[in-house]
Amino acid sequence: MSPKEEVAASRKDQIMNSAAALFASQGYYKTTTAHVAEDVGVTQPYVFHFFKSKEQLYLAVLERAYERMVNAFSVVQAPPEHLSDQMGQAFHLLLETHRNEMLLLMQCFTTPEPSIRSFAKEKYSLIYDNISARFEKAQVPNPGHEASSFISAGLIITLSEVLEMPKLSPWCDHE
Repeated sequence: MSPKEEVAASRKDQIMNSAAALFASQGYYKTTTAHVAEDVGVTQPYVFHFFKSKEQLYLAVLERAYERMVNAFSVVQAPPEHLSDQMGQAFHLLLETHRNEMLLLMQCFTTPEPSIRSFAKEKYSLIYDNISARFEKAQVPNPGHEASSFISAGLIITLSEVLEMPKLSPWCDHE
């Protein structure tokens, strides 16, 4: 990769990181590409050089988050009785390292734009299929139900994180 290409890749990454933070804090509709450009210190046309629309930028952030999640889950090695817990730990680590992206991915189904809703439907189906297959391969009893429960737990964790109410999480120490 040439130095110019490295700078462009770095800027694109900065744009996506800024967009993730702004979308997570302000929401999809209140965030503009002008806000993202200002936050990164570039012009709005420069943002459009990489992403033709705000929707395309949002979908790129979601795709990157999805890939991070799939990769994190795929490297977990644990016996069947600990697989769900270890994958849950991988999700918690992602919340620590890529919080904005994970929260956006876990909430994207609430955005009514057709392409975003379609993305959410497709990716949640793939996440379910991947987790169910992992559980089946590990011979976890009732892998489909366990996959649904695992995704449900992730949604509860997301809700507790977004609302800053850890008591909503079933894993919270309520004492």
